[in-house]
Amino acid sequence: MDSPVPSLAYSKKTLRITVGLMFFLTGLCFASWASRIATIQQELGLSEAALGGILFSLPVGLMLSLPISGWLISVIGSRRLLVVSLILYSITLLSLGLAQNVFMLIFFLFLFGFFSNGVNISINTQAVMVEKVYQKPIMASFHGLWSLAGFSGAVIGSFMIGKGVTPSQHFFIIMALIIVMVAIGFRFLKKDSGVPAGQPIFVKPDKSLMSLGLIAFCSLICEGAMFDWSVVYFKKVVEAEGAWMGAGYTAFMGTMAMGRFMADWFSGRFGTKTTLQISGALTAIGLLIAVIYPQLLSAIVGFLLVGIGVSSVIPLVYSAAGKSKVMSPGMALAAVSTIGFLGFLLGPPLIGLIAGASSLRISFALMAFMGFCVILVSNRTKF
Repeated sequence: MDSPVPSLAYSKKTLRITVGLMFFLTGLCFASWASRIATIQQELGLSEAALGGILFSLPVGLMLSLPISGWLISVIGSRRLLVVSLILYSITLLSLGLAQNVFMLIFFLFLFGFFSNGVNISINTQAVMVEKVYQKPIMASFHGLWSLAGFSGAVIGSFMIGKGVTPSQHFFIIMALIIVMVAIGFRFLKKDSGVPAGQPIFVKPDKSLMSLGLIAFCSLICEGAMFDWSVVYFKKVVEAEGAWMGAGYTAFMGTMAMGRFMADWFSGRFGTKTTLQISGALTAIGLLIAVIYPQLLSAIVGFLLVGIGVSSVIPLVYSAAGKSKVMSPGMALAAVSTIGFLGFLLGPPLIGLIAGASSLRISFALMAFMGFCVILVSNRTKF
């Protein structure tokens, strides 16, 4: 039987550092893929519409993995699932860089989405357990580390593009780093044996949790679009050259990481509802600036605002879900994160399909509407 983490002062800190490291590695893996999408698109000669359709394979993989990941975490626990999923996630990243044709890219994107869901469920379950150990909200700091990794991945990606490093070489380095770090840190994760017998894995959320899920969905649909299309937008609409193609993505990730480290303090001072409303407004305004004024400097400013706007939404929504009075914190978190994560994965392919029918500027303008939806739903939600 798995034994609990020893009740020593240093072990509590070690647990938090280790879970934070797993968040960082997860963000680095996804950001590495996002930073090279434009390169892979060019190498395979894909149009925006074709790329958007191909990106649909990622959410398909995630959706099909939902029952499997839920069953696995109930059987082997979040610790084991996180280790296995994160290693497979990194191996699939390398496979994306090695894809030689559209069919290989679709297949590996499907696996990328499949394993990402296992990582998402298990890593947030670990974070919930750490919060219980500390007995205070620290979810935002973990998501801040994920965003910081995204910023780091963007910088690394821009460097790799500037130096002419191929996606496969780039992704191999990231895969090796992740596997080594997981091998070192897995023993310090919180051990658990899964969901207690008889407890349901999936529970239909009530009205309040549905509202939280909708807020997460609207914000994450913008966030997902920024991850997968910001480099393409800067290349084709802003017409940035060389390493400047990643400037918008880097700006977005930088302010998102910074905002998440400030989220707990800001919401404590001004309240959750006000913080979410400001977040939605900044997201919408930032996207509209980038659409109306698609020059390098103005687009960077717009993406900076979007990063600040989306930064606090998910940590605040997860924190509110954890206080649900109708579900256990873990089940409420799983329900809300599942709804929200669909937006994160559906956003990128929708951008491509809309861009194919009109233009990238039009598709980004429509994403700004999601920011206004965050304001509207937050205004009607009780926190």
